[in-house]
Amino acid sequence: MIKTIDMHYLKHFYLYAKNYKKTSYLGMAMMPLSVASNLLFPWLVIQVIDTKLMLGQLDGLYKLLFWMIIVLIINYLADSFYSYFLRKTGQLTVFEMRSELFRRILKLPRTYFDKTPTGVTLTRLTSDLESIGESFVLGVLSLVKDTINTVAVLLFMFVINWQLTLVVLVVFPPILYLTYYVRNKLRSLYLITRSTLAKGTGYLQECLLGVKTVQLYGAEQEVEDQYRSHTSAFLKAQLKTNKYDAALFSIITGITSITIGLIIWYGAGSIQKGAVSLGVLIAFINTLEKIFIPLRDFTSQIASIQRSFAAFEHIEELFIEPLEEDGRLLLPPHDLKERLSTFDSLQFDTVSFRYNEQTPYVLKDVSFTLNKGEQLAMVGTTGSGKSTIMRLMNKVYMDYEGSILLNGIELSLIPKESMLHLFSLMQQDAFLFEENVHFNISLGNNDVRDQAVIDAAHYVYAHNFIEELPGQYEFQLTNSGENLSAGQTQLISFARAIAQGGQVVMLDEATSSVDSITEELIQKAISKLFKEKTVIAVAHRLSTIRNADQILVLADGKVVERGNHQMLLDIGGVYAGLLQDSNYVDGDTLTEI
Repeated sequence: MIKTIDMHYLKHFYLYAKNYKKTSYLGMAMMPLSVASNLLFPWLVIQVIDTKLMLGQLDGLYKLLFWMIIVLIINYLADSFYSYFLRKTGQLTVFEMRSELFRRILKLPRTYFDKTPTGVTLTRLTSDLESIGESFVLGVLSLVKDTINTVAVLLFMFVINWQLTLVVLVVFPPILYLTYYVRNKLRSLYLITRSTLAKGTGYLQECLLGVKTVQLYGAEQEVEDQYRSHTSAFLKAQLKTNKYDAALFSIITGITSITIGLIIWYGAGSIQKGAVSLGVLIAFINTLEKIFIPLRDFTSQIASIQRSFAAFEHIEELFIEPLEEDGRLLLPPHDLKERLSTFDSLQFDTVSFRYNEQTPYVLKDVSFTLNKGEQLAMVGTTGSGKSTIMRLMNKVYMDYEGSILLNGIELSLIPKESMLHLFSLMQQDAFLFEENVHFNISLGNNDVRDQAVIDAAHYVYAHNFIEELPGQYEFQLTNSGENLSAGQTQLISFARAIAQGGQVVMLDEATSSVDSITEELIQKAISKLFKEKTVIAVAHRLSTIRNADQILVLADGKVVERGNHQMLLDIGGVYAGLLQDSNYVDGDTLTEI
């Protein structure tokens, strides 16, 4: 009843569960005790009725009753420990899987996040994994235990009276057929429920992140209607699964009642003929619960297992999603350690790039060289390719055409971890964690000491405002830094770039969306950077770029002009036109045409 692909999921689960063999073995050790007590109890019932009560012999009766109580206690304890240890194994296994999945997600390429909503990934890590933990442990393993119990009880019943056992077996074929039919239905429906839940979660996350915008433009009703469409699809699929689950449960419950009636009818006739004793009949009726309760639970176990397989089918997508540098030819890190210990040069040679084969090129034959100690600035219209060049330098995207050489080594051959120490990036959109200021500057990196954090804050003129915060560097940020101003957030992001110690500092629109006071502080820090470090800057402020050794002017993915500030002014081309259109004074914004 388990397909080949399902066996693959079971094996995958076992790869993580085998790390916790001790707890699983302790649980499995309880199974023989549970099975033995299930068989021993009806045998004791037969002995009490047929050898004591029916014959009026009370001698030894209390001893048998005592052993019946002991057997019940053993059965209860065995089932309890079985459930506890296997639940523990399941939770520990899910913990391992969640940790491994999170490690993989952190190493997935940017293209994955470009095409996959965050809420979908979040659902895989939360509800899908929980479904697996619940279903594999309480579903598959309970199914194994119940199957062994059922087979053992049937053999016991066959030994004490094979005719009554045949009456019980008559109802098995329709139950097995119904179970097989409903199983396939449930599997397809659970795939739909997991998909619709993931889409709904993704949309919900977008709405919560953008709730201020929704409220600002009064779009609450439209957003609510859209979310209702997602939840309605989930509800529709869930109701269908409930219908099949409930139908199978009620059918098996009905068959159980019919079978008990058949046993009583057939057994009563057999008692009159002397073929069956009263103790055997009562033991049979009592033992039927040991068969039909697992069969009844089997329906919910099947539903639970199908739910978990549907969840595993989605999670498997994350396990097989190629990692950032999977399948790429890379040089051994130990061969690069000395050659990449310091930054010497970066060279783009006729580099072209597009995000996929269906989209147009966003970079076309871009060439430039940046040497140690130089400052490179890039200007141009929105969408001209400035930030894409930054992303290629950081190996955010790797499938470029042409050649990018870092210290004379082709960038595509360099493992990412071998070059990260060379670059620090300050992004246009600063992201802060719900941690203290110290963590947001150091990012929890043990190599960044306390003094380095303070020095970085001093460097970008953030130390003064941090000192005024309650707790200073231990001040706790909330909701991505909402308890700080936009300018303070940007300064902490700038301090983070400095604290990481990169020899090349990359500034991506560092002064955008900040107040004039913060901009002045950032510009002072940038001026120091231009004198002390190798800098690559995407900027729209004249004061940021006028002192750069080389300015690249980009348009439509091409470098249309290059040179220093004065050279480009003398040419009187695109760059000069940008400045003339803005009628600039020092510090003005370059017009983006």
